[in-house]
Amino acid sequence: MDSSQFPSEEDMPEKETVLKKEAKKDDKKPEEVKNTSQETDENQAQIEELTQQRDDFEDKYLRSQAEIQNMRQRYEKQEQQLLKYDGQKLAKEILPAIDNIERALAVEVDDEKGQQLKKGIEITLASLQEALKDNNVTEIEALGQTFDPNIHQAIQTVPADDDHPVDTVTAVLQKGYMLKDRVLRPSMVVVAN
Repeated sequence: MDSSQFPSEEDMPEKETVLKKEAKKDDKKPEEVKNTSQETDENQAQIEELTQQRDDFEDKYLRSQAEIQNMRQRYEKQEQQLLKYDGQKLAKEILPAIDNIERALAVEVDDEKGQQLKKGIEITLASLQEALKDNNVTEIEALGQTFDPNIHQAIQTVPADDDHPVDTVTAVLQKGYMLKDRVLRPSMVVVAN
């Protein structure tokens, strides 16, 4: 290394001069010390305030993230429900037509034209029932079953007997249907009491 890079002894201030300057720096007036202490307190207060603001913003951010996550989960759940029960409205609207077709088939006919018409109606009913089945709409079994208020609606009661114990469905006035695990329409039944 080149020695010209370092200051010579002549260029360096004497040790005593340096020490005196250092001592003067430490001999601050009490007023200057107060100002410095006050500035430090103000700075500390400012730091605490900023730290509190940062913590508040972080808390708000975390809450917002949690709320967004909850909204996303709710949306996905609703979407799954919609997909699971897709076609519910259509199925509910078709059920009265099926009821009417079944009532029409219950009418006795004697002539050949009536028999042909009845055969066409039976085919139509079978097509509708197959379409419902393909879309997970099933008939609720009620006759002879134990009364269940979740899937049956008691319209009338009759006295219990040997063939029909208490809380047994003795007759079905209107069929009930379910879409997967959801009741579209409860069965209207007569219950032994």
